[in-house]
Amino acid sequence: MSVKIRLQRHGKKGKPFYWIVAADARAKRDGRFLEKLGTYNPNTNPATVNLDVDGAVKWLQNGAQPTDTAKTILSYKGAMLKNHLVGGVRKGALTEEQAEEKFQAWLEEKAGKVASKEENVARAKSEAKEKALEAEKAVNEARVAAAVEEAAPEVVEEEAAEEVVAEEVVAEEAAEEAAPEVAEEVVPEVVAEEAAPEVAEEEAAEEKKEESAE
Repeated sequence: MSVKIRLQRHGKKGKPFYWIVAADARAKRDGRFLEKLGTYNPNTNPATVNLDVDGAVKWLQNGAQPTDTAKTILSYKGAMLKNHLVGGVRKGALTEEQAEEKFQAWLEEKAGKVASKEENVARAKSEAKEKALEAEKAVNEARVAAAVEEAAPEVVEEEAAEEVVAEEVVAEEAAEEAAPEVAEEVVPEVVAEEAAPEVAEEEAAEEKKEESAE
């Protein structure tokens, strides 16, 4: 029986999620399988892969052929390398200890690369977020400046009106302060006008007395 290591699609529409399976080459893509070896989620960055490396190596040693996509995933998780090392041990080119040391060294190097990629992705997200905030801040400042410019003529008109009112109030206060002085100047004149007939009568009486005395 020919065995394929391939992906079996699951998940929702637009968000695929895959199982990594060993299946009969004659079976349908999403049909029955012999063993589930792991999962592959391409919706994350970087993609999330969970794989039973030893199980995949067992199937590879038994002649299973991975599809192109499955082969890329197996290489990403080190299954293809371990299969090569196991073949070297079988041929006597390596001891099991040497093969394990090489595989562990590769895993450490791979983990460092993955961690570096995750840091770069996180940094890129942070920078993009900061740029978005700066752009939003600039838009808000532009809106405020435009609102201030629109409101400026109304403010000027209100200030001018307040200045006119203030000038009118000052003029009224000055007029009120000057009113008593004007009244004082007018009152003597009125008194003098009222007293004029009496003075004339007295002068006439004195003239009569002088004439009778002569």
